[in-house]
Amino acid sequence: MIPSSGIGPQHHAAKGLDIAGLVKSFGASLAVAGVDLAVRPGEFFTVLGPSGCGKTTLLRMVAGILTPDAGRIAIGGRDVTAAPIWSRRIGLVFQNYALFPHMTVAQNVGFGLAMQRVPKADRQARADRALATVQLDGYGRRKPSELSGGQQQRVALARAIVTEPDILLLDEPLSNLDARLREDMRAELLDLQRRVGITTVLVTHDIHEAFALSDRVAVMRAGKVEQLGAPTELYDRPANRFVASFLGHVNEWPGKVARRDGGYAEIRADGLGDIRVACGDHCRPGQDAWIMLRPERMRLVAAEAGGAGLAGRIDQVAHLGNLVNYRVTVGGRPLAVQASPERGRSFVVGQDVRLTWNEADVTAVTE
Repeated sequence: MIPSSGIGPQHHAAKGLDIAGLVKSFGASLAVAGVDLAVRPGEFFTVLGPSGCGKTTLLRMVAGILTPDAGRIAIGGRDVTAAPIWSRRIGLVFQNYALFPHMTVAQNVGFGLAMQRVPKADRQARADRALATVQLDGYGRRKPSELSGGQQQRVALARAIVTEPDILLLDEPLSNLDARLREDMRAELLDLQRRVGITTVLVTHDIHEAFALSDRVAVMRAGKVEQLGAPTELYDRPANRFVASFLGHVNEWPGKVARRDGGYAEIRADGLGDIRVACGDHCRPGQDAWIMLRPERMRLVAAEAGGAGLAGRIDQVAHLGNLVNYRVTVGGRPLAVQASPERGRSFVVGQDVRLTWNEADVTAVTE
């Protein structure tokens, strides 16, 4: 665990971030197309999306590296749209850490304080506290080249928080780490953010990273926010097919809305009959729709066991240790099913099965 001493929320109250109508073009290319976001004080907020969706451009406008063509940026209620980067009270952590190789770790961490003309003695003390916060006590005299990738990442974090910024901005900070270290650093980063209490905005293309760290996530595509919400909300109730597929494997059945019943609808799907699904006001009778169901939310039972469910046949089995992936053909359509292996029982290729699920686990989208 990261020690509680050092940098902390006692220095000043967390500030929120408000973005309204933000637009940025590069020549004829529209990178950010009228984005509105409100990040709550102390929140860990992630902007998630594929390469080229505009998320890094958005972050750089918040940082003051890029100037928006239109729109407004406010930190703690103060309009900083046209303010220079040095006046915005932000901390930045880049993908490549951007440490100065000729400086010691302590000098790197204290660099921002030096730019603020903080006296040398105070600089040293605050740098030491920041290094303690990220579990690097005693590393101040080393050079970045003497550190591992994870340690360099912690130095970059210490440098970002030592100035006690209002907002911490993270630009894919874990992408250069190997898979195991990345997982460890996620836990440490989240622990640090909770202890410090700083409002944090992360941009990433990594779904696991976004979901593991975030209070809320904004999914971007082509310069726009497609959906904003808590990770479970996005995963279980995607706004459209793009969000559903971007956030993980999903089974899709095309169909047509047959009728509405409160917050549910019956979708008539080829080869499946009428399926009752959760669907908002966007589902109207006669409208085309796609039934969406995650592979891990489906259950398999042997056909001879009888009972309700869709009849299918297993045509592929992949054992992954703690999981088994099945491909099951139902009504001429291949569906993915993911299950935990059960001791003494397994399904095999060619076996007839029935598929079931909980009504709450299936949803529908119309675009």
